[in-house]
Amino acid sequence: MVRTLGVAVVGFGWMGRVHTQAYARVPHHFPGLSLRPELVAVADEVPGRAEEAAAQYGFAAAHRDWREVAADPRVRAVSIAAPNFLHREIGLAMAEAGKHIWIEKPVGLTAEDARAVSDAVTKAGVQGTVGFNYRGAPAVAAARELIASGEIGTVTHVRIRLFSDYAAHPEGALTWRYERERGGSGVLGDLASHGVDLARFLLGEIEALTADTAIFLPRRARPTGATAGHTRATGGELGPVENEDYVNCLLRFASGARGVLEACRASVGEQNNYGFEVHGTKGAVFWDFRRMGELGVSRGTSYQDQPVSTVYVGPGDGEYAAFQPGSANSMGYDDLKVIEAHHFLRSIAENTPYGATLADAVHSAAALDAMSRSAEQGAWVPLA
Repeated sequence: MVRTLGVAVVGFGWMGRVHTQAYARVPHHFPGLSLRPELVAVADEVPGRAEEAAAQYGFAAAHRDWREVAADPRVRAVSIAAPNFLHREIGLAMAEAGKHIWIEKPVGLTAEDARAVSDAVTKAGVQGTVGFNYRGAPAVAAARELIASGEIGTVTHVRIRLFSDYAAHPEGALTWRYERERGGSGVLGDLASHGVDLARFLLGEIEALTADTAIFLPRRARPTGATAGHTRATGGELGPVENEDYVNCLLRFASGARGVLEACRASVGEQNNYGFEVHGTKGAVFWDFRRMGELGVSRGTSYQDQPVSTVYVGPGDGEYAAFQPGSANSMGYDDLKVIEAHHFLRSIAENTPYGATLADAVHSAAALDAMSRSAEQGAWVPLA
């Protein structure tokens, strides 16, 4: 029996649109799901944005104030896609109102914020899913199984990279994203949070780390109007960039493996260059988000001069079969959010967590806080 679940989206920038489209698509890719999302409400503080969303996607109600969503009894589940500094306040309010939450990373500005939302979700007895979408790629699921099977031997070291150019232009506007009070730790929360989640998803817990950070573009022009995405600004008053453009981090895993995690939001010539290279005593596995359906795999008994083969993921890997019938058919970023939506709704239907949870967000945030402390102290920092 299929039941209807009233859902809302808070924050209707690009990510709010992606969540909304995922809700619309999830019944088509996962027809066996016992919950069918119904778009009840959308909220965004930018004048006219919520009304535009309601007209385009069919939300029953549009609001400027997210508190009206929290008070709406028709809403049972909420996507939180507002700016980072609002995550804690909105997450707590929605959980306390008894609503399940699908919240974008990094779930606030600090590990304390993430832990507060996680505790509120647990106390309220609702489900919480977090937007660590890259772990949902079928190739990443296949890599995890390959590593766990021992086919590449004991993992010795990993390199995880997340390079982008969205903050590379010197005319990029000084939005909330570049302020410590509202944007938190900059590229750490924005990109390195994904890297920490991938590291834990593939190799297990991180025991200690040491990090170095940098700001490459220290001043930007303040915007003169409402912004969306990575807006450019010229002629406005210059202000300081307060959080990090770059982080480089050495990792020690509880397993004994070592790792390097590097992330930068101001890498000229790099667009969504995200991926990993995992090496073991008998082989290796490589993944590049821009070639999302492929894995480079080296395995065998040659060790030296051992070749690398390209393996195309297929219906037996992760949630691939919900999208394509045979190997090497392409999937895209938005498909990963459909997988997240499925995990979120299935968690609610079965009252059992699926996919990335608030506990994963807490672990990631704790690692980010440790990176910041390490960069300040110039020392290794243990993770409890």
